[in-house]
Amino acid sequence: MSVSPNFPIKVVREGKTSVLVPKLEAYVEEVWEYAPSKAPVFYNPAMELNRDVAILALQTYQRTVGKEISVCEPLTGCGVRGVRFAIEVQGVRKVVINDINPEAARLAKLNSERSRLPERVFVVNEDANLLLSRYAAPRKRFDFIDVDPFGSPVPYLDSAFRALRDGGLLALTATDMAPLCGVHPAACVRKYGGRPLRTGYCHELAVRLLAGSLAMTAAKHEMGVTFVFSHSTDHYIRAYAVVHHGAKQADNNVRNMGYVLHCFSCFHRDVSKGTSSLWKQECTECGSKLSVAGPLWLGKVLHGAFCDSMEKEIAGKNLGQEKKILKLLSLTKGEAEAPITYYAVDKICDKLNLRIPSLSKTLDELRAAGFQAVPTHFNSRGIRTDAPAKTVKAIIAKLVG
Repeated sequence: MSVSPNFPIKVVREGKTSVLVPKLEAYVEEVWEYAPSKAPVFYNPAMELNRDVAILALQTYQRTVGKEISVCEPLTGCGVRGVRFAIEVQGVRKVVINDINPEAARLAKLNSERSRLPERVFVVNEDANLLLSRYAAPRKRFDFIDVDPFGSPVPYLDSAFRALRDGGLLALTATDMAPLCGVHPAACVRKYGGRPLRTGYCHELAVRLLAGSLAMTAAKHEMGVTFVFSHSTDHYIRAYAVVHHGAKQADNNVRNMGYVLHCFSCFHRDVSKGTSSLWKQECTECGSKLSVAGPLWLGKVLHGAFCDSMEKEIAGKNLGQEKKILKLLSLTKGEAEAPITYYAVDKICDKLNLRIPSLSKTLDELRAAGFQAVPTHFNSRGIRTDAPAKTVKAIIAKLVG
């Protein structure tokens, strides 16, 4: 067995898996310090829900393809995610986990050995893009690649697509929310190729900017993508996409790119399909100048049947974040077929100087008026509806009047 690391460690349990991780409390002096970045090997306990959801998504995908699958996690840290895939997901034949940090690779190797997985979990210590490039040949490619970096996943997209088989599943995490939500718009344009906006629905725009970057990168390789699940949780966003080889698939994806037009004066919003089309300059509701987000993905970012299958996989998984995941899946199922963008009721009330009405009553009023209306996981005070902004504002005013 590998030699234990020469820094403080402890045992933690996630799902059905027990692993060794850095003892984070040993690396902070002040409560505000971010312990995971100070430890010699990266481990973030706050991402347990992310890993739990990944278990469900991978199991759902494995049952969909109906065969044994190979998995790669090119940025593994202590190895908890990859080891959990091997233990908790049925039908996983091989898991390749990698980290450029030698200490991380050693700890990941130790965790693999502790779980008696040396014949199924292979630990590598090299650059993530180099590792993925080694698996670009057709007979070597993976069925599932999980890119979970500290920051943006964009630097790994090209090599991930080359290492993923036709019909494979790609999962991405982005934690650089300041650029994606419009705090640093230039950085977002530079990294993701689209402009963000600081709107009440900025977290959905963040997912669509990530999805757009993913779709356009796939198109360069003559591949298309189908987004089966995505979510925004705490400090990060996450997207799962099935990859399809072929120029036609790529062209179809490009047609799903476009812009979201937003009026900061009256909350009206609209979409403009196409990456090179001219969009309206003035709001059709109030005449104010429209602000533009994009180019970004205008297609679906959720698949209702996939959400439903994930929900069914929870039984027996012993997930630590089960209650939160059940709530997440319940909301995402409901909004899978709902209109693009949502109204943040608290933002509208703040601008109109109104009390915030009950979300359920607002939903009921919109439905009674003949509109589609569902809550969203992106925002606890958000409503997805096909009602125009003026109707939403009128109903809010009526409820608190």
